[in-house]
Amino acid sequence: MGYQEFTIEGRNAVIEAFRSGKTIDKLYILDGCQDGPVMTIKREAKKQGTMMKFVDKERLDQMSETGKHQGVIAVAAAYEYAEIEDLFALAEKKGEAPFFILLDNIEDPHNLGAIIRTANLAGAHGVIIPKNRAVGLTATVARTSAGALNYTPVAKVTNLARTIEDLKERGMWFVCADMGGTTMYDLNLTGSIGLVIGNEGEGVSRLVKEKCDMIASIPMKGDIDSLNASVAAGVLAYEIVRQRIK
Repeated sequence: MGYQEFTIEGRNAVIEAFRSGKTIDKLYILDGCQDGPVMTIKREAKKQGTMMKFVDKERLDQMSETGKHQGVIAVAAAYEYAEIEDLFALAEKKGEAPFFILLDNIEDPHNLGAIIRTANLAGAHGVIIPKNRAVGLTATVARTSAGALNYTPVAKVTNLARTIEDLKERGMWFVCADMGGTTMYDLNLTGSIGLVIGNEGEGVSRLVKEKCDMIASIPMKGDIDSLNASVAAGVLAYEIVRQRIK
């Protein structure tokens, strides 16, 4: 799967992509460009909540596969996003208590792909990611997930903290990974649960952490102080699996 399958270049092609309902993750626009077609594209992007980046011609030329970008390049999702209802439906179909993995601003596509793969193997019913400041379902993510994207739904939400509040009203509990938390083996992680994993550098943001019911830390014996986000997700997801099996 080449990356160019997911970049759309040229004004008409980009307008068409928006209007056909394709999920556009990011839009790169030539800085200062104000003409009709570009204004139309901006309007469509606002409607969909697509992240827009204004860049110089050199950057667009570098990204361009065709050399005919006309000042706009859209990066489309490699896969369609699911709705949160789809995640609940999958749990119900399997007759299991919902188990979702929520990611607070994961920026590395390899981490996102690996976490989607872990979610699939650990039997999570889906992954929830925020719209902004985070990587979407790019070709790299699809490749790293090794096919898991075909089976594990990924939903995209505007506000992670608010989503957690909504899901709590539906009976879910939330646990986030943080060094300063309670050892994961001492927590009750059974039932309907959401596992929140933070950004590679800063961890889970304060706002999101405040919404969580539990803070879990992974016991570590080594000489380095933290685990990669996708490894941490794997370790905690499997503690949830272990507790569910009992």
